[in-house]
Amino acid sequence: MLVDQYGRSHTYLRISVTDRCNLRCTYCMPADGINLRAKDAILTFDEIVQISEMLVEFGIRKIRITGGEPLVRKEVENLCGRLAQIRRLQTLALSTNGANLSDKAAALRRAGVSHVNVSLDTLRPERFQSITRRDRFSDVMRGIEAAVSEEFTSLKINTVVIRGFNDDEILDFVRLAVSLDVNARFIEYMPFPGNDWRKERYVPSNEIRSIIETKYSLEAKQQEESVHGPAADFRVIGTNATIGFISTMSAPFCYGCNRLRLSSDGRLRVCLFAQEGIDLKTPLRNGASAQELQALILGALADKWEKHPGEEELEKKTHGHMIGIGG
Repeated sequence: MLVDQYGRSHTYLRISVTDRCNLRCTYCMPADGINLRAKDAILTFDEIVQISEMLVEFGIRKIRITGGEPLVRKEVENLCGRLAQIRRLQTLALSTNGANLSDKAAALRRAGVSHVNVSLDTLRPERFQSITRRDRFSDVMRGIEAAVSEEFTSLKINTVVIRGFNDDEILDFVRLAVSLDVNARFIEYMPFPGNDWRKERYVPSNEIRSIIETKYSLEAKQQEESVHGPAADFRVIGTNATIGFISTMSAPFCYGCNRLRLSSDGRLRVCLFAQEGIDLKTPLRNGASAQELQALILGALADKWEKHPGEEELEKKTHGHMIGIGG
């Protein structure tokens, strides 16, 4: 079992399959980009499957494919198909910006992906181009429509709320969720290198909820991932839609954290805000056994923080750009 010194069992693995992306979101990547990893520095599909099989044997039950933007990696649906066949894996999910989703939704569903999250921070095309530095809004909306048509077990639209940018669209996202019978999740703006985070742009979840409740009645629902999930979920009464709040800054969920993160270059992070993570790629390519890799992982878990640093310290830390970590 993957248990740390605080008794937290780790059952959820997020795998970044690429550090490349077809958008340039301001909160994720600096305007001048980042130094992309060389092709041979990225884990192959075989290596991803090998690490995943090992971690499922040790207790992982849910895998989420992330990026960068995972759908820019060629034949990622084939990787998903292989992961979906791993015995004891219960859930295969994928997070995407949606720009390529209309072309991939059917193949992903056939491959065994059951849960899809789409990151979308505005429903206004001009704002979309401003925050993503790309003109792909219509592509994203087509991707969401395609995902709805494929009837994934779960389809969520994730929105980072930024004061002065999109905090006036909160009710628009709720209306979208109601019209599509999906889950709209509002995420607190977090400090990362290069994302121009400023305290005055941060909107806490309780403020977002208050805005929603001026028009809608919410009812708390049982948590999808029990105490280990980051989102506090609510039903929109009288509809089939749900609303979620991810309160990383105002109400950290560290004490119930159940997740590990594998970067595209094979580094395993036990916390989103960890500095480097441990290198699994090099020992794997050098022929390390499953037991040797497990020892490395358990060593990292032994050093996992009880909780992530506070706001002021996070602003100073150089824990890497979001696009290189996978969220």
